[in-house]
Amino acid sequence: MPTFLTAAVGEGRAASPLEIAVRLLIAMVLGGVVAWTYRRTRAPEEILPSFTTTLVLLSILIAMVTQVIGDNVARAFSLVGALSIVRFRTIVRDTQDTAYVIFSVVVGMAVGASDPWVAGVGILVVTLAAFLLKPRAKPESEPLPLVEVRLRVAAGCDLDAALGPLFEVALVSRQLLSIATAKQGALLTVVYEGRLKRECSAAELLASLSRVDGVRSVEIQRRIAAPAP
Repeated sequence: MPTFLTAAVGEGRAASPLEIAVRLLIAMVLGGVVAWTYRRTRAPEEILPSFTTTLVLLSILIAMVTQVIGDNVARAFSLVGALSIVRFRTIVRDTQDTAYVIFSVVVGMAVGASDPWVAGVGILVVTLAAFLLKPRAKPESEPLPLVEVRLRVAAGCDLDAALGPLFEVALVSRQLLSIATAKQGALLTVVYEGRLKRECSAAELLASLSRVDGVRSVEIQRRIAAPAP
């Protein structure tokens, strides 16, 4: 038999049980590093709890498969045929998740082939790349607070002249919701709605309105905006 065929079907040096155990433990630890990198570089809502466990188990299993194959090419083809019947029933939702699956497989192969340095250096480089390329979440700008301003003013008070300048300073926009008489026409109950500027507080607006001549009472309430359809 030709030499290259003998080498292809040879068994190679058999690893001791201790060596096998050490390799699998290394594969488990490095698979855990892969899973940790995945959790730290993905958005929480995109993480499936079972996926991180899968990454660790894949690393160990591939290390086992690599040791079973060894240098035997015929055994490698047999295992390919046997494993081809395995199907994933869960669809990988993101191509980056697929990259992590391959990452875990390569780490397991490197450890199983007695080349842990490839796995270690590869983990460092891939982890660095994953953190550098991690999408940075844009801070969502919080909407301006919506407030309702309820006033009681003396009848005959010029609302626009008396209140307009104060509203211009404190509110981005305002609209009159209602106006009604009270105390047998001696007072007016006026309700405005508007968005408070970030640099102004409700307490400041309350104090300013209370100092206006003719204003008898002021009440400011925070309102919850209706969700967009």
